[in-house]
Amino acid sequence: MNDVVKFLVENWYLLIGGVGVAAAAGFMLYHFFKLPTKEQIAKIKEWLLYAVTEAEKELGGGTGQLKLRQVYDLFVQRFPAVAAVISFNTFSLWVDEALEQMREMLEQNQNVQKYIGTH
Repeated sequence: MNDVVKFLVENWYLLIGGVGVAAAAGFMLYHFFKLPTKEQIAKIKEWLLYAVTEAEKELGGGTGQLKLRQVYDLFVQRFPAVAAVISFNTFSLWVDEALEQMREMLEQNQNVQKYIGTH
């Protein structure tokens, strides 16, 4: 018993930090899941645009399957609950939409072209 009390007295800041991190994570999850489904999907698609842009920047052209795999792995890490309930086909359709958006941005925005390194 004395060892537990001694540990808590010596490491109180770890306990406070852990509670703070858990509370912040809980608040973020609560806020995300209370959104209507359309808003959740919109946020995921917005994130997918970022993910496919990063994959394009990192892997370049002609690596479609590798980019899809990279984006899927990142998606599973970022949204594990959503990844468990949607099919890979649905995910793939969302990625296709994000890729189309990215291509439009590449055509219209030179800063995006520079960022990805296509021009």
